[in-house]
Amino acid sequence: MSRRLWVERKDDGTWEALSDDGARLTFGKGQGMFNPVELMQIALAGCTALSTQYAIEHAIGEDSSARVVVSGTYDADEGAYSQFNEDITVDATSADHKLTEEEVIALKDRMEKHINKGCTVKHTLESSSPVRISVTIKH
Repeated sequence: MSRRLWVERKDDGTWEALSDDGARLTFGKGQGMFNPVELMQIALAGCTALSTQYAIEHAIGEDSSARVVVSGTYDADEGAYSQFNEDITVDATSADHKLTEEEVIALKDRMEKHINKGCTVKHTLESSSPVRISVTIKH
């Protein structure tokens, strides 16, 4: 079950995402602000990162370094992104032992399996989930 989430407009024109348990995130259109599509890309990268964390730590150790970069292809005619690309880089140079080529291949395979099994953001984007909207005007 997911947390109850909502967004509220702030006096300065930015928006704040909130949850029942106190999480907060400010976003908007201005300089230094993430916009909603970027937040979706961050969600995808974050899901990938968390899905692969165990495999990476198990193979390299908890001090491992990794980066997930997400880019997208925007279709102006459709007003939507037609594709997202993720590039995952894992720095295994700090591992207790130098990984063999076989261990590198095995880690890459485990990471891909974890992503394909556990990344719900990826699953949701790929399934094109319908969105239902209800508008209420208080007057």
